Amino acid sequence: MNYEEWMKSVPPAITNDRLWTLLAYRLALFLSDIAWRDVSKLALDPRTRSLSDQLYRAVGSIGANIAEGYSYSTGGNRTRHFEYALGSARESREWYYRSSYVLGMRVTEHRLNLLTRIIQLLIGYIPEQRKTSLREESVHYEVERSAPISSPAIAFDAALTDLISQVPMPVEEDSPIRPTPDSLLPTPHSRTLE
Repeated sequence: MNYEEWMKSVPPAITNDRLWTLLAYRLALFLSDIAWRDVSKLALDPRTRSLSDQLYRAVGSIGANIAEGYSYSTGGNRTRHFEYALGSARESREWYYRSSYVLGMRVTEHRLNLLTRIIQLLIGYIPEQRKTSLREESVHYEVERSAPISSPAIAFDAALTDLISQVPMPVEEDSPIRPTPDSLLPTPHSRTLE
């Protein structure tokens, strides 16, 4: 799966919302869907079962907090939830790093880079909402400040284009853990709506 394929699978109930204009939200939702396979693989090993739960909660929290924060009209409430999303993105990056023994370095590095991009975007959004600067050393992140948070389109740079078009998935060769038929979990898009 890549970002373009994934975009076609997202229902209009989500894509028609003004929230969809936020690149950080779209990337967080994309990450949440690709993380499903990652946590499914982690859940197969008893040593990483609780890590998989923590990871999926942290990844899901990124988009959820962006969505909740974007719904507030005041900068203070928005800022607080964007900061929660930032914390969840950093937490997710930590859990992904710890899962590299099972997921393999190719998958792990991809997820770390995608999370770093989400972090960069959030670091750019927060001061705009607060109208002050975030206490971050600018050396560590190149913050996207060229387009305001409400901009409908933020251009993808080459690094982001690579991240969203070449998405590695965990495969059996990445670790010695082999799934059994009863341990396989459905993918997010195999879920049925009731």
